[in-house]
Amino acid sequence: MLTNILNLSRNKNLNPERMKKLAVFQKAAGFKFKDLNLLNLSLMHRSVTNESLNKVNNERLEFLGDAVLGAVCATLLFQEFDGKSEGELAKIKAVIVSEDILAELARDLCINEVLLLGKGEELSGGREKKTILADAFEALIGALYLDSGYKAAFDFLSRCITPEIKNITVNNSHKDFKSLLQESCQRLFRCYPEYVITKSSGPEHERTFWIEVRINNKIYGTGKGRNKKSAEQEAAKIAYQSIVS
Repeated sequence: MLTNILNLSRNKNLNPERMKKLAVFQKAAGFKFKDLNLLNLSLMHRSVTNESLNKVNNERLEFLGDAVLGAVCATLLFQEFDGKSEGELAKIKAVIVSEDILAELARDLCINEVLLLGKGEELSGGREKKTILADAFEALIGALYLDSGYKAAFDFLSRCITPEIKNITVNNSHKDFKSLLQESCQRLFRCYPEYVITKSSGPEHERTFWIEVRINNKIYGTGKGRNKKSAEQEAAKIAYQSIVS
C-alpha cells in the first residue's frame, strides 16, 4: 500500500531542483531519508490534490505522525518528571503538541519553505498558516518513522521538543488558565467568567474559532484557536493575566 502511495506522488514534483531543495532541508534538519519520495509526500498539502490529478497528500502521514509524536512526548515527560502526576504530565503534553508549538517548530525547520501547496492556498498565505505548518510537521514525523524507524523519529523529536519542555515548565505555560481564571473570578468578583464565540470560519474539518471571555459583561480577553477549547484557553490566559497583574 505504501509503495502504491509513493508511486502516485513521485512523478512531477521530484525533479532535480526539488531534490536539491530537499537535500538542503534534510541537512539543516539533521536527518537523511532513504526515500526522498516519502519526505516529499510529507510536505504535500491536500490543496495540491484538489488542483491536480495527483491522488495523494500528507494527511495519512499526519495521522501516523500524530501518534508517534504523542508516544515520544509522553516518554520524554515520563522520564523527566518522576514526581509529577498523570494529570500534570497530560497538561504539559497538551501544550507541547499544540498547534502553536508545532507550527513554531515547523518554522524553525523552514518547513514553510519546502511545502507543496496548490495555487489557491499559496495565494492565500498557506505557507504561514499555523494549521498547515503543524500538520506538515506531524506528517514529517510520520514519514521519518516509516523511512528510518522509531529511534530516528525519537531522536529527532527529542532534539526538537526537549527545549520546549524546559521552556513550558519554567514559565508555567502548561497551567489550565480557565481554572485559574474561574478561581480568581469567584474570589475577586463573586461570579463566573463567560465565554462567547464571536466568529468562526473555515471548513468543518479545519475550522477556526474566535472567543471572548467576559466578566460581569466586560471583555477581559480574546482568543483564537483551531477548536473552542484552545481558543478559550488563550482568552482565559489573557484575562487571568489582566486581573492578577
